[in-house]
Amino acid sequence: MFDSNKAHYVVVTVIVVKDGKFLITKRAPTEKAFPNQWTVPGGKLEVKDYTSRAKDTGEHWYNVLETLAKREVFEETAVKIKNIGYVTSLVYIRSDGIPTLIISLFADYDSGEVKLDSSLTEYSWITLAEAKKYDLIEGIYEEFDMLDRILKGESVSEWKK
Repeated sequence: MFDSNKAHYVVVTVIVVKDGKFLITKRAPTEKAFPNQWTVPGGKLEVKDYTSRAKDTGEHWYNVLETLAKREVFEETAVKIKNIGYVTSLVYIRSDGIPTLIISLFADYDSGEVKLDSSLTEYSWITLAEAKKYDLIEGIYEEFDMLDRILKGESVSEWKK
């Protein structure tokens, strides 16, 4: 039986790291959520993301979020990524009332030249210090700060403002 209290969209976002800089993208003015704000690549999990391939065990598909991260980064920026890791998680309720679980990941740049899809208008490779100059979606700067500390080998447990 369907339980709407347990139903969520699942989204991954990916902070792509290249030469110590983070890839950010600006959302188009036509985007419903957060138009004209800077963010990182990402997108929703769809059932076909895993049912279109063979199961990894008798009953399970593995690496679902990793596969989604690779697909979304490539679709939005034409960049390939590798060495995917975890940053944090968050939930927000969309304007249409759908709760959305967002898993924030990071990955190393692997290859490709940035070419944006139509949902994005600009991109930049930035340092943590440069991030404050951009109109980022709320919370993303703190994610960059967390990742910066992770990459420096510090122990980071939870997102904090």
